Amino acid sequence: MTPSSTSKASRSPNGARGDLFDPQCPTRRLLDRIGTKWTSMAVKVLAEASPQEVRFAELQRRMPGISQKMLSATLQGLAGDGLVGRRVEATVPPRVYYRLTPLGLTLEEPLAALREWAETHMAEVDRARRRSAEDASSG
Repeated sequence: MTPSSTSKASRSPNGARGDLFDPQCPTRRLLDRIGTKWTSMAVKVLAEASPQEVRFAELQRRMPGISQKMLSATLQGLAGDGLVGRRVEATVPPRVYYRLTPLGLTLEEPLAALREWAETHMAEVDRARRRSAEDASSG
């Protein structure tokens, strides 16, 4: 199937399957979002807590290295995509809770497989990068 053969179907609001090779397909934006380390970590933390909710501060604590701004942007994107639900308690200050939606829960398995692959093969990738850097500096 060529990118042009499915471009109309990939943009269809009726749930038609996307086409990664079509430059206009929203699949690319979705993959940009779910392909980040922060999304993978957030989905893992929320999946481990499921069906319970997790407060924003707890998410940040369990995701070392993420800034408040990046966590907020990650969660807003995931919520906009229907992968994460958000609930605000009207307290001072407000308490904000997050959970994976049923759609978001379906993302945990493929992301878990990707995390496992990365953790298993990181040493090999590091060795290849060192060799490549050595080849570049000697050539």
